[in-house]
Amino acid sequence: MVARKAPARKTAKPKPCPDCQTGQVSESFQVGGRRKRESSDRQEALCLTCFGTGQAPD
Repeated sequence: MVARKAPARKTAKPKPCPDCQTGQVSESFQVGGRRKRESSDRQEALCLTCFGTGQAPD
């Protein structure tokens, strides 16, 4: 008698993070000595919601 194989389970697709799509967000930053002013440049940072994975937390 041959044992039947169990059907392969489908893995659920991870949902994208609501705050970012790639795991990184771009933020502005302040420059200057006493009078802090907003820079026109942007810097990349890890998304704090998903910690850089790009997937929604469970």
